[in-house]
Amino acid sequence: MNLEKPEMRPRGDECVGENFNLRDLLLKGRTCGFHERVKFFSDFIQGVDERHQSFYRRPILTPSDREVVVEDPVTGRCKTMLMFGSNNYLGLANHPLVAEKVRNAMERFGVGIGGPPLLNGTTSLHRELEERLSAFKRAEDTVLFSSGYAANVGLVTALTGRNDVVLYDELSHASFADGLRMSDARSVFFRHNDLLKLDELLFKHGASKAGDRFVGVEGVYSMDGDLAPLDRLVPLCKKHGAVLIVDDAHGTGVLGRTGGGIAEHFGLEGKVDVLMGTFSKSFGVAGGFVSASKPVVDYLRFMARSHMFSASLPPIVVAAVLAGLDVIAAEPDRLRNLHSNVRYANREFRRRGFPVHTPTPIIALRVPEWMNIREAALRFHESGIFVNAIEYPAVPVRQQRFRISLTADHTKNDIDRLVEAAETVWQACSEKAGVAETAAAG
Repeated sequence: MNLEKPEMRPRGDECVGENFNLRDLLLKGRTCGFHERVKFFSDFIQGVDERHQSFYRRPILTPSDREVVVEDPVTGRCKTMLMFGSNNYLGLANHPLVAEKVRNAMERFGVGIGGPPLLNGTTSLHRELEERLSAFKRAEDTVLFSSGYAANVGLVTALTGRNDVVLYDELSHASFADGLRMSDARSVFFRHNDLLKLDELLFKHGASKAGDRFVGVEGVYSMDGDLAPLDRLVPLCKKHGAVLIVDDAHGTGVLGRTGGGIAEHFGLEGKVDVLMGTFSKSFGVAGGFVSASKPVVDYLRFMARSHMFSASLPPIVVAAVLAGLDVIAAEPDRLRNLHSNVRYANREFRRRGFPVHTPTPIIALRVPEWMNIREAALRFHESGIFVNAIEYPAVPVRQQRFRISLTADHTKNDIDRLVEAAETVWQACSEKAGVAETAAAG
């Protein structure tokens, strides 16, 4: 199958089928008031629902696994689907040991605390998790947050000030960008993984007596699954005396020999100034953390407002993460299975003509401009394949894609079904759009 951008030709039956989209809403929102914006968006959502093209918030009726039961938004009936939309990379969300440890923690501590970490929100489990994560990340200390979003916002706003400059990759997560909006620091982006430009910017924004330079990147970029070149970033930041902040949300538990993350992957454990991570990916629950030197962590505990003024993580969540660390150490085959599935999916997608080259469990299938992503999402759903449609404004209009997540529990047969469904969806949408496609040789 030829997946390059095909030549468009006039057609009577347009694939889109609506008069406006979210881009229109955002443009219109610049000039209209609150009630008009809400009405405009309500009309948009209603139109999508009426055409059965809304596959957000599908109710899942079973535990997270390679296969789940979903309430079909079109028919209202239950539907068994292969789950390729979950970041539960190691299958820990439904692991029996994790469930057992959570039950034990609930009996001992209850389901919640009812207070912030600095007051009554720290249990012996919280202390144990901080110590275990510090060892896992080869850092001196770790502070816990109620979410990954809170961790990024908290570290950026606490560590940077009005005399500082933050140089960040243009594909940094929204939580990091929002932290920069709340910070008094000056922020400048550089093109994705462009270290030559970063070098120029670090030289241009030389450190002053009153301010510092920070560099913000992600270990694994969540929309494309590619890596930050940490082996070159660390020496570059050291050369300029800049503080390196790495968001390792999608690398933790996935990269490195033991799942330690992006630093272990490059053999740079203990060389990153500030490492942020989450519990909502490989650990299958919710929450976030920052690992760094003890002075930096102590500072964050009192200065990161999203930590100090948020309720502490429930003990049952902390117990789930602790149990996840136990499973990662005791069952190394999980990580090996995950990496094997990544290699297999890369090979099979390329064999069908999809340009997939990812070192991580994240696969981005870019949607051609001629394709209606909602029409394609419906076809994936009907084929029993649960994937996530990433539409504008989450990404630029020309970079809309299906974001696929692999797990250690997927079988080779599951991946075969995924690849076959993708090929069928692409072919069906191209035919409906009146686009000529040719079969790939072999």
